[in-house]
Amino acid sequence: MIGGLIGRKLGMTQIFDEAGRYVPVTVIEVGPCFVTQLRTAERDGYSAVQLGFGAMKKNRLTKPKAGHLEKAGLKDKPVRKLAEFPTLGAELELGQQIRAEDVFQPGDVIKVTGTSKGKGFAGVVKRYHHHGGPMTHGSMTHRRPLSSGATGPQRVMKNHNMPGRMGAETTTQPSVTVVRVDAERNLVLIKGAAPGGNNGIVYLWKARRD
Repeated sequence: MIGGLIGRKLGMTQIFDEAGRYVPVTVIEVGPCFVTQLRTAERDGYSAVQLGFGAMKKNRLTKPKAGHLEKAGLKDKPVRKLAEFPTLGAELELGQQIRAEDVFQPGDVIKVTGTSKGKGFAGVVKRYHHHGGPMTHGSMTHRRPLSSGATGPQRVMKNHNMPGRMGAETTTQPSVTVVRVDAERNLVLIKGAAPGGNNGIVYLWKARRD
């Protein structure tokens, strides 16, 4: 079994379970992924598999990437995104196609990693949920951060909440339940939201159960 797959977030919708309850889900196109490289403990010091996902034009490939895919027998199937996942004891071959149903089943608890939506420059009220100052009685400090630290060090301490760029960061959503797997269209429906916007690349990881 492989430790995860690469996918593309399509959007959110709603379905009804067997009991007729409303369930909000995120639809993710997971695969087909192709095995582009195998890591072994003897040669690399660890065991893993590199997967490729997303079709792209051949003339868009760099020469190193084109040669890398040619070694895997994927000269005619150029992929856009590459990522490594643990093999978890699976026996794989270069060029092998991995589909969503090969890794995920309804009821699985997984982790979803993606890039959150970028919000641009934001103040401390929006970025860190500061309370803000009074809105009336002549106050002129409605949404300002005010004091930046103690007077003793006479400098701003590290990790102090300040205005700045918000979002566009790698975010992981843990303990997400797989509600449904559409084997024909390689779709995985997970309960709740997933990081990032529509058409963004996400990584689905099998949650380890120690």
